[in-house]
Formats: sequence, C-alpha cells, structure tokens
Amino acid sequence: MATPEFIVELRKKIGHDLLWLPGCTAVVIHEGKVLLGQRSDNGNWGLITGIVEPGEDPGVAARRECLEETGVDVEVEALVGVKAYDVVRFPNGDLCQFLDHTFVCRYVRGEARVADDESLTVGWYNLTDLPPIPEHQLERLRAAQEFTGVTEFER
Repeated sequence: MATPEFIVELRKKIGHDLLWLPGCTAVVIHEGKVLLGQRSDNGNWGLITGIVEPGEDPGVAARRECLEETGVDVEVEALVGVKAYDVVRFPNGDLCQFLDHTFVCRYVRGEARVADDESLTVGWYNLTDLPPIPEHQLERLRAAQEFTGVTEFER
C-alpha cells in the first residue's frame, strides 16, 4: 500500500496541510552491490524507504519496508544518520516533511523482486554503476558506506 491508512485518515481531517512524518531508509550492501528500487509513482530510483507507522520503531520499519517492497529480509545493524528534509508537495497538493532515519542493513535472505505496487523494478546494483539516484539518496548511501560507528546528525 503506497499511503499508510493512518495518513489517509489524518488527511480526511486536515486536508493538504503539512504533516511531519518519521521515515526510514534501509541501505543494504551485499557482495559489492546495493539494493535499489525504482518507484512506481514517479519513476525515481533510490534506496528502500518508507514511513514509520504509529508505535513502530524506525529500525523495525526499515526491515519491514525492505521485506514488503523487495522480498529481501535484512538485519538492521546501525543507525547511520538522522536528518530532517525540506517540505515536499505531492502532485495531489499534500504537504509532508520527513525526519529520515537511515540504517545500514545486512542481507539475510531473499531474492530481490518487486513485492508490492510501490516499485516498478528492484534489484542489486553495482556500487560503481548506479542508475540515476537523487542527491539526497546518494548522501544516505555514502553515509552508510563511510559509517564509523558515530551517527550523523546536525549539531
């Protein structure tokens, strides 16, 4: 499901007004390749991302999103970074601002495949030959690759 039910219900009450939402990103690197998906809503390539559900821990959400979207089961190893991004206006007029939690994850099992309607394509891509990815996604990938054990955030 592209839009979680709790957001659909909130939108009935607040319309297109700004929503502050926790998000998660799973950076999964395995055998020199990174797990990526091409979104069905806008065609953009990127890391596996999603919205943290009410009461859900961000790391649990990252693992859930990865499994739901790609069929790949992962173990969340570390919180790489936390960052608030600019307000996004969706084509329908909805305003959202995301607080992203980026996690480095270890591949456990599963064959990368399109596992829901949120992706056109998913797969493993060589780190030196990536499809076009938005800069904010590349920043998250670099942060995971260069992770030293200290979580990145604005100070």
